[in-house]
Amino acid sequence: MIEREELFDYIEDKYKVKPDHPWDTFENYAALRHKDNEKWFALVMDITPDKIGLKGDKKIDVLNLKVRNEFIGMLRKIEGIYQAYHMDKDNWVTINLSEMNSMGDIEDLIEESFDLTK
Repeated sequence: MIEREELFDYIEDKYKVKPDHPWDTFENYAALRHKDNEKWFALVMDITPDKIGLKGDKKIDVLNLKVRNEFIGMLRKIEGIYQAYHMDKDNWVTINLSEMNSMGDIEDLIEESFDLTK
């Protein structure tokens, strides 16, 4: 399981980016953006599992990342990676952080999202 603070620390160390909270009504939603163009490369949210096709009513932390379109189908076959919630489903995926074992499981996907949104 990856905790959101672990994720934020990793992104701050590697990309020198801190999360911001663009919505007053969704205080736990955090955008991670490029400093120069302010485009999001990641979005962290706490949502109910049904939003990504899972059972349960206790909120979970998820991470949305942009990926190359040709990899969407393959990525969604990996445990913990789902069709994007709240973003373009052809270009983004949602990762259930509680299903990831370590940051190593998603570091390449974060980098890919960072590069694709430059």
